[in-house]
Amino acid sequence: MTADTLLGQITDYANRPNPYPLYAELREAGPVVRQADGSYLIGTYHEITALLHDPRISADPRSRPTAPVDLPEEAPQPPFLRLDDPEHHRLRTLCMRPFGPPHSSGRIDAMRAQITELTEELIKGRQGRTRIDIVDDFAYPLPVTVICRLLGVPREDEPLFRQWSDAIVASADVTPEEDTTERDRAGRQARIEMGRYLVDLAEQRRGHPGDDMLSAFINEPDPAMRLTREELAETAILLLIAGHETTVNLITNGVLTLLRHPDQLDRLRRDPGLLPGAVEELLRYEPPVHMRERTPLADVDVAGFRIPKGAPLVLVLASGSRDPKRFHEPDRFDPTRPDNQHLGFGSGIHLCFGAPLARIEAHTALGALIPLLGTATLAQDPPPYRRNAMLRGPRHLPIEVQPLA
Repeated sequence: MTADTLLGQITDYANRPNPYPLYAELREAGPVVRQADGSYLIGTYHEITALLHDPRISADPRSRPTAPVDLPEEAPQPPFLRLDDPEHHRLRTLCMRPFGPPHSSGRIDAMRAQITELTEELIKGRQGRTRIDIVDDFAYPLPVTVICRLLGVPREDEPLFRQWSDAIVASADVTPEEDTTERDRAGRQARIEMGRYLVDLAEQRRGHPGDDMLSAFINEPDPAMRLTREELAETAILLLIAGHETTVNLITNGVLTLLRHPDQLDRLRRDPGLLPGAVEELLRYEPPVHMRERTPLADVDVAGFRIPKGAPLVLVLASGSRDPKRFHEPDRFDPTRPDNQHLGFGSGIHLCFGAPLARIEAHTALGALIPLLGTATLAQDPPPYRRNAMLRGPRHLPIEVQPLA
């Protein structure tokens, strides 16, 4: 195969367990690699970082020349994650008011005790069992419960919004040379239904606020700071999905990586103070998000190569985080790695909104699991992976463990 088919190879499900050799090919062929379908791949750290900070590079899918023009009138608009400034900045700022500093500086930190309590409950739930699935028994229920509490979404509605979430996430995946008409239609319909559900929940709190973000949004006293109904729907969808999908992958990839590196697992067990650095290294070494799609709003020169206006552009973040021109021995998992400015949370104006919460959840979860993993073995390696190439992680991670007393 040649370099102009790399995107197809990277997104091929057969390569989901280990796309990193393909990323190495991408970097060797790059920094800019044109694909047979007319798209452009970039997998080198410095070029990705520069483009993520370049205002000529759009995150808005409507800026693509191939964007559909016959969408139904009720079709939802993109969330702020997929908007450009100044609209992105406005909506992100309004969303941040009830989430973090300066207006709600203690909200996330105050959740540490709840996250610890939830983690302990999940650990206790496996007493007497010799086989557990890290995804279903731990990595999924923890962040889902946390984001439900944060937003004010009933945890018992999880089966309902999980179906919507799956359809929305699938519609955002990078899938070259596939007919995505039905997938995109299903994603739009899921956004409409999920948006209605979340706005209805918020409306129930109008004038009767609780200590949750939906209440804060719907009861914002300053008219200039209020979200419209459509903005509220899209913002709440984004927070609910992004608030658990990526963290599930981070925790699961973390457990898988530690079980594959027993020396480092033992090191972390002996010195828990290394755990914050280990979480950062996991975000570099096995990140939950592997790529992002962008569109140049003008012709852009990258390392002497011209990318034309409107061309599909794929930034392979996970490749950039293993670029040997930026990281020493990038294919080695090192929890004490210095100067670890990875791309696990992206970079630039779209740096992950929920990164502080994800770090707390990963630190708490892995800190509780590490003492138990010393006697654990992988029941299947590689494990079965999710179909999604952009949000890469195991669908299940069964492990054999010694039963708790």
